[in-house]
Amino acid sequence: MAGIESNNSSRPRLLGHRGVRLHGLRRFTTALPTENSLAAFELALSQGCDGFEFDVRHTRDGRNVVWHDPKFTGREIATSDSSQLANRDGSALASLEEVLRQFGHRAYLDIELKVAGHEDAVVAALRQRPPQRSYLVSSFLPEVLIRLHEIDDQLPLGYICERRSLMDRWRDLPIKVFLPRHDLLRPELIEEAHRRGMQIMTWTANSARRMRQLADWGVDGLISDDPQLLFRTLGAGLKRE
Repeated sequence: MAGIESNNSSRPRLLGHRGVRLHGLRRFTTALPTENSLAAFELALSQGCDGFEFDVRHTRDGRNVVWHDPKFTGREIATSDSSQLANRDGSALASLEEVLRQFGHRAYLDIELKVAGHEDAVVAALRQRPPQRSYLVSSFLPEVLIRLHEIDDQLPLGYICERRSLMDRWRDLPIKVFLPRHDLLRPELIEEAHRRGMQIMTWTANSARRMRQLADWGVDGLISDDPQLLFRTLGAGLKRE
């Protein structure tokens, strides 16, 4: 399976957060697709991003579905069958397998696991349809990352952190990428990660000024709610190797 590529390019890797997030993007004059949908992922790529981050949960009948929150249209995902999780128009949640099939050959995928206990199912999906480009399996949950490493020690793993009190955990986990929220990031941390042979990616950088600052600091990847602004700020005229 493909894994983490070294970041020798002239800019960081650019990813859409859940493809694109509606929150805070009032400047768009046309309707945006729902976050964590196949259409949102297409939009991120159409804006010039290298790929996107998305969330994986698990249904009662064992499906790997793509959604951030524990509930979908009022139903608990973990206690519902996938057939019960549909919008009023009949559209269903995307599955991890659909994302791998549709985007695994043309996008960088940051696959975030929201819950523990289903790591085998995710690894099975990756083995059945290995991404052809670089990718990452990430989580806020150290136990998820440890279990994934036990199943396959070649998986490219990333630890996500949004609390300063949990920042030190990254040094003891079997990861290749550390993903602190952007306001927790400092240049010294990036330098330390690089000395250890790891990469730093960061998320919800949604202003052009902050994007440029983080790029100047040397981050390996930026995840933004606004893929259009992200590429316009950092991607135009700059290519990844």
